[in-house]
Amino acid sequence: MVSDFILLGFPCRWEIQIFLFSIFFMTYILTLLGNMAIVCAVRWDHRLHTPMYILLANFSFLEICYVNSDVPNMLANFLSRTKAISFTRCLLQLYFFFSLGTTECLFLSIMAYDRFLAICRPLHYPTIMTTKFCNGLVIFCWVYGFLWFLIPVILITQLPFCGPNVIDDFLCDLGPLLTLASACVPIPGTVLICGTMSSLLIFATFFYIIGSYTLVLRAVIQVPSAAGRKKAFSTCSSHLAVVFLFYGSVMMTYVSPGSGQAEGMQKFTTLFYSVLTPFFNPMIYSLRNKEMKDALKKVLGGSPN
Repeated sequence: MVSDFILLGFPCRWEIQIFLFSIFFMTYILTLLGNMAIVCAVRWDHRLHTPMYILLANFSFLEICYVNSDVPNMLANFLSRTKAISFTRCLLQLYFFFSLGTTECLFLSIMAYDRFLAICRPLHYPTIMTTKFCNGLVIFCWVYGFLWFLIPVILITQLPFCGPNVIDDFLCDLGPLLTLASACVPIPGTVLICGTMSSLLIFATFFYIIGSYTLVLRAVIQVPSAAGRKKAFSTCSSHLAVVFLFYGSVMMTYVSPGSGQAEGMQKFTTLFYSVLTPFFNPMIYSLRNKEMKDALKKVLGGSPN
């Protein structure tokens, strides 16, 4: 039985490994700083103590946790000669990586619901989206996110990894692990369950978000003033940009895990949503939001205009 796995990462010459390490290390640090700035801005600016920004702060904190579930090990792997990870650490990384990804899907859905209420039901918004209800939604996202992927991980711990232990990726991902296990014994049931749960989560949350924003768009078009339409679009466009960045790459990877993709494609799509999307999120949310820009200026020591 396999006691550890070999994460190939990005096989190339040592000089290129050091170069990639430098690039991803800077991306990692900037991701942490950008998302921490949003968390601090919402925490310290009382004008941002509203459900929309409370959800955004929790989402930024989630992104910090998300990149910490895979990037530190990826960085260490660049400098490692063996590139080995123990079986237990591999499964723990798989669980936290997918649980945080599930939580991200739920948060994006809740943020879409918040925008739907604010634009389509403005008179009812203060009575529905109270601070207590918003905090309840936040707790639901975190708890349910870490419960959803328990069954697939438990099933994977029962699989026989009997020989091949090389994973052509930079983290312990679902597809490569199912491929390694299927080289020992047929596992159609496990593949079906993992694929079904991944697809159900991804498509249910994605279509809910698209449905919510279809109603939002219809309501925005009916706003009489151009300034009102512009403000409504600005608050929604940032969220939609993050949704399409995240879901576009996730769907390519997890709708059918274990089915195999073009060589290198899964590694690229995983890199995109697990490293690059959290990096872009602070810029997307801050550049198009005047209140957030003013709060960030205060946090960074400047004075808002």
